[in-house]
Amino acid sequence: MHKNTRRLSTLAVAVIGLIAAGQAGASGFQLRENSVKNIGRAYAGSTVASDGSSVYNNPAAMVNANGNLFQADVAGIDLTAKFSGSASFPTPLGPQPISGGNGGDPGSLTAVPAMSAIFKMKGALEGLTLGVGVDAPYGLKTEYEKGWIGRYNATVSSVKAVDLTLSAAVQVTPMLSAGIGLVYERIDVTLGKDIPLSAILVGGLCSNPQSPCPPAQAGALAATPDGNSTLKGKDNAVGFIAGLQLKPSDTFTIGYAHRSAIRHHIDGNAAFTTPGQFQGMQPGFRLLSTNPALPAAQRAGLAVLGNGFVDAKGRASVSTPSTDTLSVDWKVSDRVNLYGEVQQTGWSSLKSVDISFSNPYQPQSSEAFNWKDSTFASIGVDYKLNDAFTLRGGVGFDKTPTNNTDRTPRLPDNDRTLFSVGGTWNATKALSVDAGYTRVEIKSPTVNLSANAAAGRYNNLTGSFKGHADVFGFAASYKF
Repeated sequence: MHKNTRRLSTLAVAVIGLIAAGQAGASGFQLRENSVKNIGRAYAGSTVASDGSSVYNNPAAMVNANGNLFQADVAGIDLTAKFSGSASFPTPLGPQPISGGNGGDPGSLTAVPAMSAIFKMKGALEGLTLGVGVDAPYGLKTEYEKGWIGRYNATVSSVKAVDLTLSAAVQVTPMLSAGIGLVYERIDVTLGKDIPLSAILVGGLCSNPQSPCPPAQAGALAATPDGNSTLKGKDNAVGFIAGLQLKPSDTFTIGYAHRSAIRHHIDGNAAFTTPGQFQGMQPGFRLLSTNPALPAAQRAGLAVLGNGFVDAKGRASVSTPSTDTLSVDWKVSDRVNLYGEVQQTGWSSLKSVDISFSNPYQPQSSEAFNWKDSTFASIGVDYKLNDAFTLRGGVGFDKTPTNNTDRTPRLPDNDRTLFSVGGTWNATKALSVDAGYTRVEIKSPTVNLSANAAAGRYNNLTGSFKGHADVFGFAASYKF
């Protein structure tokens, strides 16, 4: 056994895995788990917050902080899903079923950390507030059981995005504050899937009815074990966030923030593990590809089989979407605050991904996924029991950007309904501790993927998922 590289668009699969890969707290691949307070009220009020999350949710709201503070949050996301369906290879004689299990539960408990600090300037800089924060706005971790029927679509997926945000806010008037932040984003992706070498060989060498393979040869090709491809890619890019906060009265606050799209040029390396049986065939394919007596199309196919499985680099350009978020905070009484939030995410910018390769035997590929803009809405409430304890809760709805034609099993995403509870303990005047929990009910998503060899998908996969997610978090904040 040795590692080679897949002949077709391995990077395309990886990039689409990145785009289609979300986690439990938000649709698409967006994460909102950068504040445990927000988790406890269904993420309502993010742009009018008074905690450290304002650094990356709305810099203008940093003026709400009562002095300097340092905050550390960690959320645990546990996605549970179960697939039911079928898979097949398309053949001239009709679909050939693929055997295997349902993949088990592809989700696992994943930690999403965040840290932030806010500093109130004094002296000549009084009225200026600075902030720094690190959070994880995108992420995925799923792994299916070995040999499941969708193994040629996905086996393991891990996507990690980490943002460093540097923010500043000014109190423009007693009622209005404005803020802006610079966002430096790092994305790392590792995605794996099995490769049906037997289907590729039989389809490529024995599908011509004018010159069919002898039965013995066809049987030998059909017995070729699977291969496996694993791709690792990364990129760093810069964006921005800007916002306003308006307090028309002592009891009502409105916050708005715009986060820019961030353009990524993802460079990747794909590794392909193939069995010795297949490796032994490749020199013959290369030799036959130079035979002038064969038709040009056949020579081209043989050249791909013989030369396409070598280490190669690839590049694709994609954008993480822009977001526009509007939040309100209404202080109903000394004990009760109501929060509301609406967020629009610009997923419609993600129509397709074009991939180029350093290996000339890996042709440029274009993958379509046709996402649409999505809307998130939630309401939440804080109830102050006393100076030491505050309870909170909320409900929300998140519309998926995906569709039933292009959805992949890397994450079984669909519309989500959220139910949240949480609380804060003010241990001292300086130290507070937060806890929050959100239950995410996911509408049963369907998968209806058709084979597309040019895009590196050799099988049909149809079925549906049943699943939900649990999000819980703990945080500590220290004022100084």
